[in-house]
Amino acid sequence: MARVVKNKELVNTRLATNYGGWMYCDQCNENIGYLCYATYDRLELKYKCNCGSTGSILLDFEDSKLGKNGSDELVTIKNRFCCPKDKEPLITILEKKVSNYEMKITCKSCESIYKKVK
Repeated sequence: MARVVKNKELVNTRLATNYGGWMYCDQCNENIGYLCYATYDRLELKYKCNCGSTGSILLDFEDSKLGKNGSDELVTIKNRFCCPKDKEPLITILEKKVSNYEMKITCKSCESIYKKVK
């Protein structure tokens, strides 16, 4: 069943689909990562693409939970940032395509909020 998007703010960024899939910089059209459709509940991402453009994404849903701060770090499995509790993939950031980023992502299953900065 498709989820109903509550907030969707994309700045200099586009998604392959409504709330997931490949993420692209609008300035240079480079693929900067992949957002898994079904495993996240909320995403806040700010980044600087290698082309110099800055972009951001804010996405959440009508049924999103508030979440609680996760005490663990995201685990990396095959270049995907995954929930440390159930190992489900949440997001991939192609670090060779962005010079820096700041991210907060909420896992749908455990409702933990994970932060990552580069």
